[in-house]
Amino acid sequence: MATVISVSKSVTHTFSKTLTDSIVMIEGEGVEGDAHRGKTVKHRSRVKKDPTQPNLRQVHLIHHELIQELSEKGFHVAPGVLGENITTQGIDLLALPEDTILRFPSGAEIQITGLRNPCPQIENFEKGLLSQVLDRDEQGNVVRKAGIMGIVLAGGIVSKDDQIQIMLPPEPHQKLKWV
Repeated sequence: MATVISVSKSVTHTFSKTLTDSIVMIEGEGVEGDAHRGKTVKHRSRVKKDPTQPNLRQVHLIHHELIQELSEKGFHVAPGVLGENITTQGIDLLALPEDTILRFPSGAEIQITGLRNPCPQIENFEKGLLSQVLDRDEQGNVVRKAGIMGIVLAGGIVSKDDQIQIMLPPEPHQKLKWV
């Protein structure tokens, strides 16, 4: 069963986010009180390139299974530490197709836009961590494991222990690319 393990936000552009009991999703913008909220890009490197491009990274989700895997390898990670707004469990986020919709009990909906592209900030947080969230498949293609990004289709509250309804888009499904 797909479940919310934790929710977090940060009003400033810090690497980690602060855990909270619930977050408020604002339609078309993101998480209320989070530095990445907005209709246009808020990620600092993307703002430098073109501040008018649409924000496809309004909400960041990471699967708790990754946090557990990294902890078992000795890394000092926990929910919110890697900058995600929502930590999930029981759902293979990385295998979801583009445009999947995640619905929460309040009616809040997130449309998945793509994969998070792990950046050097992860390595600055803890040495060796970047190589753990990047991998290669059998064909030598880069596999990004640091979570997924989405936009808020419908506002509402998302809280710890919420169940997540997964609505796949019509076929043919498009594999997630980094955004």
